[in-house]
Amino acid sequence: MSDAAVAEPTGAARLWDWSRTRPWWVQVLAVYAGARLATTVVFLWVASVQGQNAWTGPHPGYFPYVGFMFDGSWYRQIAESGYPAQLPVGAAGDVQQNAWAFYPLFPFLTRGVMEITRLPWEVAAPTVALLLGAVAMLLIYRAVDQGAPRAVRARPGLPLATVALVSVFPTAAVLQTAYSEALALALIAAALLLLIRRHYAWMAVAVLALGFTRAVALPMAAVVVVHAAVRWWNARRQTDTFTWRTAVGLGLLTVWSAASGLLWPAVCGWVTGVSDGYLQTQEAWRGVRSVAPFYGWTYVPNFWFGDLAIPVVVLGFALVIAVLVVPAAWRLGNELHSWAAAYVVYIAAVVEPGSSLARFLLLAYPLGAVTAGVVTRPAAARRWWFVGVLLLMFGLQFLWVREMWQANAGPDWPP
Repeated sequence: MSDAAVAEPTGAARLWDWSRTRPWWVQVLAVYAGARLATTVVFLWVASVQGQNAWTGPHPGYFPYVGFMFDGSWYRQIAESGYPAQLPVGAAGDVQQNAWAFYPLFPFLTRGVMEITRLPWEVAAPTVALLLGAVAMLLIYRAVDQGAPRAVRARPGLPLATVALVSVFPTAAVLQTAYSEALALALIAAALLLLIRRHYAWMAVAVLALGFTRAVALPMAAVVVVHAAVRWWNARRQTDTFTWRTAVGLGLLTVWSAASGLLWPAVCGWVTGVSDGYLQTQEAWRGVRSVAPFYGWTYVPNFWFGDLAIPVVVLGFALVIAVLVVPAAWRLGNELHSWAAAYVVYIAAVVEPGSSLARFLLLAYPLGAVTAGVVTRPAAARRWWFVGVLLLMFGLQFLWVREMWQANAGPDWPP
């Protein structure tokens, strides 16, 4: 056998070499499409074993399953009927679960698509989410590429690796369901990219839109503060500029971001006439009717882990802190690193620990860059680490869909 024959690349190698020469956006969309196709297979299998439940009949088709289940039905109600003018209350006078807990931009955007295309909700909403997820991945790639140059130098291919890990994150399945995570992820990535590029006015637009998408705009104010502090410090070292106009502009952007995070609760109070109506609505979903910061961590873990609750919570917090302080995290740009830190602290304070917490972690996408960048060399170790994490993530995604979308959806659920 000749040396030339031995050196002939395999079909897989030729395909890999060809794919690496494609434009960056083609690579991103191909990775995202592959991940969503795999998730579709998981949804179809879980739907095939789904029994009767509160949202669909047994063994539903793909679109009813991803369009009506859980929060999808709440968003559908908002798209078709809007919000109640009065908060519903029970016999004891407590506010009951209602549509004000869900933000309006995603359902109203989908309603517009429905009007234009004449598609039903169960087709339009997952399709809108799917497309918004693709936009989010393109923005994530650019944010990591431009906002984490040290990390990219240490780990070549980091932007695309981040896209891959976010695409197969255990709860990334919601990027193709009638949920608002895809829109929120796109707006967060856009806001951070605009901040990195110093397009502050356009970032204000993205943050305002985020304030009408999910309750996650508030920690963006902390990111702006960090960005401003770094610019000021670098100006003192004469490596950047920081004029009084810059200071005023970033100060206004900080206030704007904080206000955007409080805007929807204010709208709820104004429309319903109950100033804390949004908070009372949130309490209706809690195991204990309280939204005090971090309070959920004092009782919810006992439901899940019993006597092991304290060790599990401590271990979980230690793992998150470790991800935020490893060298791969510090190699991120200030904007990406501070968003991950501020957002994780924020959701730990305001979200009751449970199944939804894993879904909310999807929005901390810079942690995907941290995970991919933990191992930087040699190249073989980097590849094995990435493949291992990728397979683990998708395995956990299969488990999450199987357990959360089927096991908990019996005819008596929700309670």
